Parts: sequence; C-alpha cells; structure tokens
Amino acid sequence: MAMSTPSSPRGGRRPRGALEREILTCLAAADGPLTPSQVLVSLNGDLAYTTVMTTLSRLHDKGVLRRELVGRAYTYSLTADPEGAHSIAVAQRMRRLLETGGDRAGVLAHFIADLAPEDEQLLVDLIEDSRPAGRRDDDESPLTGPGAGHP
Repeated sequence: MAMSTPSSPRGGRRPRGALEREILTCLAAADGPLTPSQVLVSLNGDLAYTTVMTTLSRLHDKGVLRRELVGRAYTYSLTADPEGAHSIAVAQRMRRLLETGGDRAGVLAHFIADLAPEDEQLLVDLIEDSRPAGRRDDDESPLTGPGAGHP
C-alpha cells in the first residue's frame, strides 16, 4: 500500500516537504507558540488534526521546533528563524542520507567533487571555524588531508 501525500488547498497532492514549509511559515508568522489545533486553524483546517500533529512532532524530532507542554497540550515554536529552521531540516535529511550508505568516505568524496568552487571553499571555511584552535596542521586541508596541495 503506497503512502499518500496530504492534499493541497488547491486540490491535488502537495509536493514533498510542502506541508512542513507551510507549518514553518505559520509558526514564523505567529506571535508566540501554537498548539496543533491553532496551526490547523491557521492552515484553513483542510487537514486532519493527526496529520498536523504528526508533522509538528517530526519537525520537533528534527530539531526545527521547540515543544513545551502547556496544560494538556504541547505548544510549538521555531528553534531558529524560518531560514535557519529550513537549514536545520535540510541538514538532518543530509545526515540521514549519509547514514544509509555503506561507503561514507566515497559518498562524501563524490559530494565534494560535485561542489562548485565557492561552495567547496565555504565548506572548508565552515569546517575550519568549527574546530578548536590547534586541532589541525596549517598544511592540512580539512577535506583532502595532509600535504594534498589543495588550492
């Protein structure tokens, strides 16, 4: 039995990830944390309550949303601004994909090989910025190893 994608307000099926984006937009526009019922109303109520609740729970599991028990219901809010929340979700997806492959080094090598030069430099800079001072030699590129002579 195939899983179906929730319908969009305009009929048909939502593109993959569209409901998550709609919920993130809804929470970003809110003045404070929202319950699943409030999110459902904000989305014009065309979804099942359980669909909204499941999506909120998944976004929380991904680290995109903060959840707090208020009375008998959870309220949800973004852990970062909408763009940051989207970045967190995409990074989580990338990690899951990396974990499904058997050859992590091969997967990462192919990923790096396909990067545009400016994205490769951005990745190098991010890796260097995330490491404590003195953790690697100055001649060592974080992507290619010692003495690789990477430009």
